[in-house]
Amino acid sequence: MIASKENFLSGEIILIDKPLEWTSFQVVNKIRWIIKSTYGIKKIKVGHAGTLDPLATGLLIICTGKMTKSIEQFMGQEKEYTGTFTLGATTPSYDLETPINMEFPIDHIDEEMLQATLSKFIGTIDQQPPVFSALKKDGKRLYEYAREGTQVEVPHRKVNVHDFNLTQIDLPNVDFRVSCSKGTYIRSLANDFGKALNSGAYLTALRRTRIGDFNIEKALNIEGFEYLLQN
Repeated sequence: MIASKENFLSGEIILIDKPLEWTSFQVVNKIRWIIKSTYGIKKIKVGHAGTLDPLATGLLIICTGKMTKSIEQFMGQEKEYTGTFTLGATTPSYDLETPINMEFPIDHIDEEMLQATLSKFIGTIDQQPPVFSALKKDGKRLYEYAREGTQVEVPHRKVNVHDFNLTQIDLPNVDFRVSCSKGTYIRSLANDFGKALNSGAYLTALRRTRIGDFNIEKALNIEGFEYLLQN
């Protein structure tokens, strides 16, 4: 059963399956608009726990009312993703946002090498966030520096990869499932994985399937959420 007007105002958790090419901010705005227009509410707090890139799909936790105070708690929980790396090339953004800038051979890569390399990325690892990211340096987003061609130093940081498996190998494409800590960039994981193979790799598909105990199977798409409220 969908929540009442009072429930949304006092605080609710909404699980949304973010569509491709939407920003997380756009999803929040849309959900806020649906709630306000359905119930005639003038003002309501709505926020999300953990940004997904526009080119990623999957689980987005939306909080309303007093539940927005729990956003930090949700963001700190373990996350699980599935997706695809494409080997043999790199892009500046480490994904499909920018075109390929370098190509590499993959003739030397086989399943045994892939599995051996995989083990290097489980546990606590050093990771450098992409230059095309929303992280800030001197009050400015990194992607703003990247788009204007300004070189900036992006510090490495420690992240935890709890589980990392290859679910299908069809070179140059490799499908994966990974569970990891807050702050892990799967795009960076793709780029680093390619380097470790003495080749290159970039992220071509990404879907978030879990945040803590919240699972994508319980999520609604935006149209489904709107239909439930208005019917």
